[in-house]
Amino acid sequence: MGLEEKLIEPESVLEGPFWPEPVRVISSKRVGMGIEVSCVGLKSDRFYSRIFTESDLIKIKKIELGIRDFSSDAEAFFLFIEGKRIRFAYQFDPLYAVNVSQIDPLPHQIDAVYYHILKHPRIRFLLADDPGAGKTIMAGLVLKELKQRGLVNRVLIVIPWHLRDQWLREMKEKFGETFRVIDRAVIDTSWGRNVWLEENQAITSMDFAKQEDVMPSLAEARWDLVIVDEAHKMAAYEYCGRRKETQRYKLGSLLSRNCNFMLFLTATPP
Repeated sequence: MGLEEKLIEPESVLEGPFWPEPVRVISSKRVGMGIEVSCVGLKSDRFYSRIFTESDLIKIKKIELGIRDFSSDAEAFFLFIEGKRIRFAYQFDPLYAVNVSQIDPLPHQIDAVYYHILKHPRIRFLLADDPGAGKTIMAGLVLKELKQRGLVNRVLIVIPWHLRDQWLREMKEKFGETFRVIDRAVIDTSWGRNVWLEENQAITSMDFAKQEDVMPSLAEARWDLVIVDEAHKMAAYEYCGRRKETQRYKLGSLLSRNCNFMLFLTATPP
């Protein structure tokens, strides 16, 4: 079979050992004794360009795509497309989390979240603001934006225990996020299991998590996002040139090593 008979027409679908996937031909032209074929992968949309000899072309197989079947459930197809649209809505809505949450954000909250925190490719941020400035709201916005981008699945919130109900309520009512409280009772009733590994969204007390019998099991879990309220309580201290690391500080160090994104909240600027 001559080389002329191997000329590959545009829009042909080919497969062979030269590509990791089936490809669609964009163009082909003779180059010397060979044929240059430009094509694009059907799965990855990756561009390929290569000059083939006659012996190479023998290894290429032309395949026929089957006729598309449009007889499926139209409503199911619509729901699938709608889900895809919502999944990528953040790419078109610069304030996506604001618009899907039950909040009326203030200008300083929008500025902090969208023009400072989310600008970082890997968020490890200290948010120090006055009491009542809405740091919980800002943390919720960061959480929703990262989840929508598919960057966050496992979330741990560490707080002083008296703020537990406030965080649970605001995450649920304003952002639609449900968290499970992990305390001594939960640990005791989960004997033989690591409850930190079982829960994707957990909230716990700073003073509970810092305990020596709790930290080893906590150290086994990795988190996509850790939020710490009143983070100034995790500070270390220096006296006469000697450094003192508290149990809360050691807890913060452990969490820092075991998470990707980390957000510290405090009303006591350093």
